[in-house]
Amino acid sequence: MKICKSFYVLIALSQFSFAQNTISKSISPLFENSEKINGKSEYLASPYATAGDRLYMVGHQDGTFPDLGWHVQGEMGGVWCHPIKLMDGFEVEMLVNNQKYILNKADAFENYSFGNKLTYNGLSSDFVVERYQFVPDGKKAVYVEFLIKNKTAKSLNVSIELKAISNLMPVWLGERTNMIDGKDEAVFKENKWLIKDKFNPWYVVYGSKLRGNVVSKNENVLHKPQTSTTRTLYNLTVPSKGDANFPLVISGSEKSELEALKTFEELKLNASSFLQKKKTRLLNVNEKSKITLSDKELEKGFRWIKYNTDWLIRDVEGQGRGLCAGLPDYPWWFGVDNEYTLKGLIATGRKGLVYSTIDLIHGISEKTNDNGKIVHEVSTNGAVFNNGNVNETPQFASLIWEVFCWTGDKVFLNKYFPTIEKGLDWLLKENDKDGNLLPDGFGMMEIHGMDSEMIDVAVYSQKAFADAAKMALVLGKTNLASQYKSKADKIKEKINKDFWVEEFNSYADFIGTKKQALHLLDDAIIRADTLKKPWAVAELKNSKKQIETYSDNEKRGFVMHHNWVVNTPMEMGIANAEKATKALETAKKFTNPYGMFVTGIDRDETAGTEEGSFVTNRKIFTYTGAVMTLPTGVQAVAENNYGRPDEAYSLLKRMMKSFSFALPGSIYEVSPDFGMFSQAWNMYAFGEPIIKQFFGIKPLAHLKTIHISPLLPSKLTEGKIEKVDIADNIIDMSFFQKTDSQSFDISQKYSNWKLVFSQPKGKFSVWKLNGKIVKPKAIGDTEVIEFKGLKNSLDLIR
Repeated sequence: MKICKSFYVLIALSQFSFAQNTISKSISPLFENSEKINGKSEYLASPYATAGDRLYMVGHQDGTFPDLGWHVQGEMGGVWCHPIKLMDGFEVEMLVNNQKYILNKADAFENYSFGNKLTYNGLSSDFVVERYQFVPDGKKAVYVEFLIKNKTAKSLNVSIELKAISNLMPVWLGERTNMIDGKDEAVFKENKWLIKDKFNPWYVVYGSKLRGNVVSKNENVLHKPQTSTTRTLYNLTVPSKGDANFPLVISGSEKSELEALKTFEELKLNASSFLQKKKTRLLNVNEKSKITLSDKELEKGFRWIKYNTDWLIRDVEGQGRGLCAGLPDYPWWFGVDNEYTLKGLIATGRKGLVYSTIDLIHGISEKTNDNGKIVHEVSTNGAVFNNGNVNETPQFASLIWEVFCWTGDKVFLNKYFPTIEKGLDWLLKENDKDGNLLPDGFGMMEIHGMDSEMIDVAVYSQKAFADAAKMALVLGKTNLASQYKSKADKIKEKINKDFWVEEFNSYADFIGTKKQALHLLDDAIIRADTLKKPWAVAELKNSKKQIETYSDNEKRGFVMHHNWVVNTPMEMGIANAEKATKALETAKKFTNPYGMFVTGIDRDETAGTEEGSFVTNRKIFTYTGAVMTLPTGVQAVAENNYGRPDEAYSLLKRMMKSFSFALPGSIYEVSPDFGMFSQAWNMYAFGEPIIKQFFGIKPLAHLKTIHISPLLPSKLTEGKIEKVDIADNIIDMSFFQKTDSQSFDISQKYSNWKLVFSQPKGKFSVWKLNGKIVKPKAIGDTEVIEFKGLKNSLDLIR
């Protein structure tokens, strides 16, 4: 076996007295008795994150730091302190009684809401190594501890060589803000490494409480000449049947040496205190809108989605604090991703995070566009990659209304309504050249050429005008409210008439001309043929024959790709009931065991039953053939809107098949194990159907009114939700259902808030409020009772 030169250096340096290093207090007790989820051995070579709002670390579950990610090829892992990267990672070798061990293959991974644990069981029968790590809240640093447990009756002399690879470099699009990468220069002083980028005030500091001895520095990595590699030796003694630990602190700064050094010392001296604070805070995150269900799997999944959402907070000085889209390749901010995510998040008590994210997106949009248009994608240095797809502007309006409904904050509404006015004006003046109220341009489907009158753009525009009308009324702008409502009504009529294609029992992907349709058809046929989807090829060729008979100038709706966005009329509840039922049944054809296909023509004959990894044999990153949580969540919301909670529940259970499939405690962007391993919009996919539809909580906080219209799947026999924040009120609600009855207990902080409880007309024959029979009021196709008070119970009998 070839032994490297540094191994001999390691042996020589290890002859120093082991007594020089005192045993550091371990953080491991804070991990004990905390909720964890164990990883799978087959996914140890896949990514995870040690997450924080100012810094995060991404590596593989086996403890290694391979090059990973595609957005900046091979650079999306390691340690990031946005808008800069600090390190590619680190490697550890141990010399125990003159026997060398390399810690590059952890054989167990455990995920916690606040950190991670990796275990190296197979190194030796004499000892076990456990690796604990976390990122403290609000700090640009990560703490890593290697805990060595001695299983023998003799003490162990251990030498640890730390190889650390700095890579101070700018974030994606850094060149747009003059962030030029320089060579990393390393200096070891006062028992720690200080690395500086030659051209910039970018720093990374790392070291340990244990005394270190330099083995080497500034080693060159051929394919990364700007990086710096250092090797440092640390010694410790592990008592018989006892343990000792090697603590490693990594800190950084994009602006000063002083900040990096200060953060390093703070964490080195106070790791346990920082960890306890983070652990307590995350437990409190779950206490808000805390759900308990007879379905324990779904209950656990939603709890961890809350934690996942917290992992995605990016707080960057000079830019703001907001949710990024996902890790590892989308650690920056998106307009539309947050327009979905924040709708779910506001119902979980995270008002501060919702507000700061909206403020960030809004501020960048105004700075970039200054016309109400909302940006699509922004890197953490403030560089805008895409200044906005058409759908993002109307979706912003609906987001503001939804948040206002939960907070009743008129200052908030007044702040953003002028942008909504500008945005809706821009929406039609700049994007509706034929004046038919259907804007042209890209929506959610990023398929080349799909920029005519898209179904999702039309639907979200309709919803925006409807919501803007309500906001205008609240603000006393009655004439404007009337104008907005008129537009909303007309667009709704057009969607149900012009986009509906009876032949397919589906809403159209888009409205366009014969020329546009034929161009897209040719591309779609090539796609389906390449993916070996003969049914889709045959359907598309038949469509082409029919389209060729149409007149050249006629515009009409075309069903072509069966994209998930054709279900947005049901998601927004604007489809009429008959068409909605047909379209929802059609949509079932485009599912697999994990959920909805992004593009329906990617489905094949095995789609209904095939389970397994999506990542297998994919050598490049592509969303072709993908099943995603957003389309599936949208479909669950759609099913609930038309009184089909069992179908909605089935879709949530499909998504839950991806829960912990690859990364314990997480649901991948692409089901079950591809794309982002942590994805923000999962909060919409679960929060919207669970809180607002199954529990049925839909407030109008400005009126001190809470509408409650529970829609219970038959398989959820009981459940409760606690500490739901609505403005300054807080409500709790529980349910219990049998075949012939449903019972509810509802309590609230303030007795003067009005509760409006409703159910479909004729669903129940007997209504009891606090033990007394009451007669509900019929309003359209629903029955309603209104009441106040701190505590109320309802019993409904079929």
